[in-house]
Amino acid sequence: MTSSAEPVRVALLGYGLAGRLIHRPLVQSVDGLVVSHVVTSDNQRRAQACADVPLAQVLATADELWSRSREFDAVVVATGNAVHVEHAATALRLGRPVVVDKPVALTAQAAAGLVALAGQTGTALTVFHNRRWDSDTLTAARLMSSGRLGQVHRLESRFTRFRPLVADRWRERPGSGGILLDLGTHLVDQAVHLMGPVTSVHADVATRRQGALVDDDCMLELTHFGGARSTLWASAAAPWPGPRLVLQGSKAGWVKHDLDGQEQAQRDAVPTPPEPPGTLWDHDGPHPLPSLPGDWAAFYRLWRDALTVGAPLPVEARDAVEVLRVLEAARESCDGGEVVTLS
Repeated sequence: MTSSAEPVRVALLGYGLAGRLIHRPLVQSVDGLVVSHVVTSDNQRRAQACADVPLAQVLATADELWSRSREFDAVVVATGNAVHVEHAATALRLGRPVVVDKPVALTAQAAAGLVALAGQTGTALTVFHNRRWDSDTLTAARLMSSGRLGQVHRLESRFTRFRPLVADRWRERPGSGGILLDLGTHLVDQAVHLMGPVTSVHADVATRRQGALVDDDCMLELTHFGGARSTLWASAAAPWPGPRLVLQGSKAGWVKHDLDGQEQAQRDAVPTPPEPPGTLWDHDGPHPLPSLPGDWAAFYRLWRDALTVGAPLPVEARDAVEVLRVLEAARESCDGGEVVTLS
């Protein structure tokens, strides 16, 4: 643990969309955390970092950061997926607590190795599964715990978009993991968080758009311990978005059509607007149901408390390993055309 008398000095590795527009403002919004270093090899992004965080040291390489390890207390890894493990492992060996953006690794085996290293070094490791603090996830969790839905037997969850033209983005390039790792990671973590451990997976993972180099469309059918099902869709080739989240229970159901507004608000540097209500369906028909506000900053408040007063981490890194096991089972299911059973 670090001293709670002084702010936790956070080094931010990577200053693209995730680093600049997600992690940096969230860290800055939390009392007791301060961005002390930013690392990016891109000249334009270094200039942006100097403007955004004028008191931070802005560096060009990770090696420069590691050589200054006494100047920071913790690390946020927001670099490309392929180097998450490399950067997180170095920080752990230096004894610096780490937040890794999702996916924590490209394989479950690599993620498990990182978790083992955190245990060996006695250093805190957590993964930025921020969608647990989406409005829809928070509202769904409260509804389920209240008993208003009865026994919930099905979850439907979507991140579907329509981007018919393939863009030259790192997410579209080989080695990124495709949409299954990009958006599927969020969907599977949300499903496990709400519905419990997964016992089997049936999936279709495909490349739909002309010129696409990685998978851009997937559907996963998960069976959870106890028999409940989750149906998850992620796509960049879906002209119709469908509802964001649906829960079906023995007493009632609930549907939320709108995507949580926090990401767009952070991109636009404006306050998050109030969330539209969802709809509760019971034997009397539909009823508007207010949505809880989303709160991604809660992740960093919990992380601060874990580092300063020994509170639980916001996300156990082992959870991220299980998410990757499910995603790997999805690829295996698609390749073999069969249901894959998980231990």
